[in-house]
Amino acid sequence: MEQDKILIIDMGSTRNTYIAREIREMGVFTEIHHHDMTEDELSKITNIKGIILNGGENRVVDGVAIQASEALMKAGVPVLSVDHNGSAPWPEEVEARLEKLQAFIFGACKAQANWNMENFIAEQVSQIKAQVGDGKVLLALSGGVDSSVVAALLIKAIGKQLTCVHVNHGLLRKGEPEEVVHVFREEMGANLVYVDAVDRFLDKLAGVSDPEKKRMIIGAEFIRVFEDEAGKLEDVKFLAQGTIYPDIIESGTKTVKAVKSHHNVGGLPEDLEFDLVEPLKCYLRMK
Repeated sequence: MEQDKILIIDMGSTRNTYIAREIREMGVFTEIHHHDMTEDELSKITNIKGIILNGGENRVVDGVAIQASEALMKAGVPVLSVDHNGSAPWPEEVEARLEKLQAFIFGACKAQANWNMENFIAEQVSQIKAQVGDGKVLLALSGGVDSSVVAALLIKAIGKQLTCVHVNHGLLRKGEPEEVVHVFREEMGANLVYVDAVDRFLDKLAGVSDPEKKRMIIGAEFIRVFEDEAGKLEDVKFLAQGTIYPDIIESGTKTVKAVKSHHNVGGLPEDLEFDLVEPLKCYLRMK
């Protein structure tokens, strides 16, 4: 069963993730997107039941109040505008806010509380298959939660079309590279390439003390390592990453000042040779 979706549109709020979690706790799936979504981007999202334009303190950029794209306004679903263009902000009281959300989601939008992890996995697997087809995918497998979840989804969706690359850059915990290789190669049967790039990374980082510069160097070097590995394979078109929505927020958007550049976002070179596969890009972890 395909899950109903409510889109939260970032119109300058710092509470997008809080509202999204509250909606998901009601059993309805929610994604967070930018305010200038195109018609093409919107068309790729199925079963949209409603849109929340979530404004806030960052709703004015360069002296001009940001506006939702024409595509969003013509989506043909109920729209709730909050704290933007004269609309009232969210109630401070939790109960009052939840009542407002419930009235919109289940009343105006007629959404069903049909979100669960089983449905989420099935939908993501379907979307991966549709995007990738019979193509080959290279995954940056760090061993962390996000990239590991993406690896599991990709293995389920496309099996041996996926090649996982685990890079030992010298900044991992003791024994972690060996554990990643064991779990994914031996237990999950993944195509996994282990790359010992300790000297390569540490040479690049030598003498660099600024944390932001370090993140940028690590992100760019990761991509170069993957390009090297892809060159050893045939017809690899896609690069998969465990990017989640907070990574994008931390790296800065039109309405949010950058906190720090995540290597999946701020560290990507402009001449990237792959199409990105990011099944968790609009996802945020539950509490």
